[in-house]
Amino acid sequence: MHFWDRAVLPYPWLEEVPSIAGRHTPAEMVAEAGADAPEKIVFVECGAPWREEVDWVERLAASEPRIAAIVAKCAVNEGPATVAALAELKRHPRVRGVRHLIQHEPDPDFCARPAFIAGVQAVGAAGLSFDVCCFHHQLPAVVRLVRACPETHFILDHFGKPGIRAGRLDPWRAHLRQLAALPNVDCKLSGLITEADPVVWQATDLHPYVAHALEVFGPGRLLFGGDWPVVKLAGSYVRWLDTARGLVSHLCPADRAALFHGNATRVYRLD
Repeated sequence: MHFWDRAVLPYPWLEEVPSIAGRHTPAEMVAEAGADAPEKIVFVECGAPWREEVDWVERLAASEPRIAAIVAKCAVNEGPATVAALAELKRHPRVRGVRHLIQHEPDPDFCARPAFIAGVQAVGAAGLSFDVCCFHHQLPAVVRLVRACPETHFILDHFGKPGIRAGRLDPWRAHLRQLAALPNVDCKLSGLITEADPVVWQATDLHPYVAHALEVFGPGRLLFGGDWPVVKLAGSYVRWLDTARGLVSHLCPADRAALFHGNATRVYRLD
């Protein structure tokens, strides 16, 4: 989940998506999700200044105990400043991981540069995980990053944002298989409907991508992500949850429970 309130913190990127730019906090999430509100929530950074954002989410968690973990923003390619930021983040017990957005970097090898690799290695040394948010054309560099950081645990967000709208499966399938071959990676079943046509998408558009991720990662390394409220650019949270449930309905009950609950508990150490 993501939360934001522009009366509290700045989010310049929301100017580009006015339909979701309003206040989105746990209160709005619960009102929209109703009986489908999650049992536990992992908050993922939204681009605000990282210290202030972590402090704000901790204040939210004081009245919403379902917020069990935080994936904080952290610039990992800043050498000593990165190490200092990680040390500060470690003082916040809900922070379980960090994220440095890759997706909009024009350099396709951005995340495989030495400074970035060194920072992600420091993330692992600090006992934190690293969420990878990239587009599918950046996956070859992500593979190199993961191979260079065997002691860091990675979570690939949104399947690496495959080209669903264009119906592109390759070379995404090969790149995802390469990532899945590395034992320190899990993959988030999230963000797919916003990569499809946001108006006319159907579950059948997503099926080949989910089927391949299940084949290469297995249900023991996939975890559901609500991606609320970004998901609202293409559909409601409840519609996405129902769609995800349908796409994995052929799995046994234990595998479905792992995908929607147990794997996130393990990956983000929610116990």
